[in-house]
Amino acid sequence: MIVLACDLGGTRIKVGVVRDGRVLAQTVEEARSNLGLARQLPMLKSAWMRLLERLQLRMGECSGVSMAFPSLVDAANARVLAEYGKYADAMELDLREWARVELGLPLVLENDARMALVGEWRAGAGRGSNDLVMITLGTGLGTCAVIEGRLLRGRHGQAGILGGHSTLNIDGGNCRCGNVGCAENEASTAMLRRRAESLPGWARSALAQAPVLDYAQVFAYASVGDTCAVALRDHSLRVWSALAVNLVHAYDPEALIIGGGIMASGEVILPVVSEYIRQHASTPWGSVRVVASTLGDQAALVAGDWLLQEQFPHLRL
Repeated sequence: MIVLACDLGGTRIKVGVVRDGRVLAQTVEEARSNLGLARQLPMLKSAWMRLLERLQLRMGECSGVSMAFPSLVDAANARVLAEYGKYADAMELDLREWARVELGLPLVLENDARMALVGEWRAGAGRGSNDLVMITLGTGLGTCAVIEGRLLRGRHGQAGILGGHSTLNIDGGNCRCGNVGCAENEASTAMLRRRAESLPGWARSALAQAPVLDYAQVFAYASVGDTCAVALRDHSLRVWSALAVNLVHAYDPEALIIGGGIMASGEVILPVVSEYIRQHASTPWGSVRVVASTLGDQAALVAGDWLLQEQFPHLRL
């Protein structure tokens, strides 16, 4: 089965052609999510056409399209249910009809963190286990769970995926989701500059000179003792670790997988989160394994054929 897959991140859009759980070709495009999704659909089509040409494949050889979206979705009907500051027009779009008209293919849609976990479960760090949770660290914080071999969705499509909007600071700031002190509001790339600018010594920090502030710079400057960077790094590590414990208590997993762009600093993040879970999680049965995503940017793309087969069983034939 050949699938046209995309992962619609807040900062980058990963676009790929996948066959039987393996990415044959991939490209990355700027998201510009503040401009909406409708303006990006022609780019997606063009990117897939270029990749197919490179692979010497035809559109007619493809089975369908998979989209991983950073918000609540109705997977059964391929509709976006809510947006949290990214692709604000997405709820108005009939993506399944767009794919039918423009590509002649069926389309499936699922939350991006769920798709990443399915990819890792089937072909990456979660292989061999049917009880998993995942955190994706990036523009926002994504979470999801597989329990007893079933992807957790819930009646309204939001089960498991709102861990980034769980309250970790009852005296914290207002989040765009309407909650207060969300994990994502406390420690994500989207909120990094606002938090950094509130710290004492910000004006003297090397981070203040950076045209674009991200966690790669935070970890790099923290490693050489920049006071502001150290404070940002340590606060974020505490937030992510506390979120991890919440997921362990909620879903009783064998393993926690951590992915997302911030995991470029995984050599620092993994041991801190693992030790925090060891100290603070109630797991009398044993220890939760904490592992890094092995599929990286490809995790949500790899899950495309699984989702297509779930939604359109006849494609298995």
